[in-house]
Parts: sequence; structure tokens; C-alpha cells
Amino acid sequence: MNLSHIDEDGNARMVDVSQKKISKRVAIAEGYVHMKRETISMIKTGTAKKGNVLTTAKIAGIMAAKKTSELIPLCHNISLDHVDVNFEIIEDHVKITSAVTCSAKTGAEMEALTAVTVAALTIYDMCKAVDRAIVIKDICLLEKRGGKSGVWKREE
Repeated sequence: MNLSHIDEDGNARMVDVSQKKISKRVAIAEGYVHMKRETISMIKTGTAKKGNVLTTAKIAGIMAAKKTSELIPLCHNISLDHVDVNFEIIEDHVKITSAVTCSAKTGAEMEALTAVTVAALTIYDMCKAVDRAIVIKDICLLEKRGGKSGVWKREE
């Protein structure tokens, strides 16, 4: 089975997963949103004019994971069993972690990465009026489990 994304004519195509077996798959991703300490304080105290920043970002991240195949060309549409997006506030940044679980023929890495990315963009959008210097950094896959390749973990 050829799993290349490019056919013999040089055209992009969706990978054929029809021969793959369904298995439980997990993907974990993270990213960081750096900002002024005053902006962090606003998030902590819930005084952002647009509302609760982290609750809104969590919902946005979950919704984005569910819509990943509509955002990323050639990405398979998979049914997700669980999506979680969590935040940790650390001095001058918010650490975002997402975990996605599914039973599918292909992994959920793109869904986990999309959840983190959209959650980060939502934080930016909700805080940009008071802090234009916000920086989104280091979005990456931390771990994936399942499928033929088994477990992969990012090494520090």
C-alpha cells in the first residue's frame, strides 16, 4: 500500500487508509501563549471585556478538533471519542495542552494540534485589545499512541 501524499503525476491526494485496522489512538499536543503579566492577571481575575478567556478558549479548541478535516486539506475526517483542552498559567504565559482520543484507522495528531492552535488564537483574540504583543509559540505534538507505529513521545 502506497501511503504517499503525492501521486505519480505529482498531484496531492488523500492517503488511502482503507486497508488499515481500526485501533484506539491518542494524541497529546501543547503550545504556549506569552503575554504581559497584566494580561495574565486579567485572565486570572476574569476581567476581560469579552468574557471568561480560558472557558471560551477551551470550547474553541474542542470545536476546532472536531472540525480539523474541514480546515486541513487532505486530512481524514475521524470520529472523536474525547477531546480535552487544559490550561496552566505560569507567570507570563499560558501553557495549553490538548488530548484527543479516537477509535479510527488513522491518528488524531492533527486534531490535537488544531485544538491547541485554535485555543491559543482564541486567547489572543480575547486579549489583543489590551496586549498587542502576545506571542503564540512552540505548538508541538508531545505524544501519540495507537496504530501500526505504536507509541511515540517527544524527547526533550
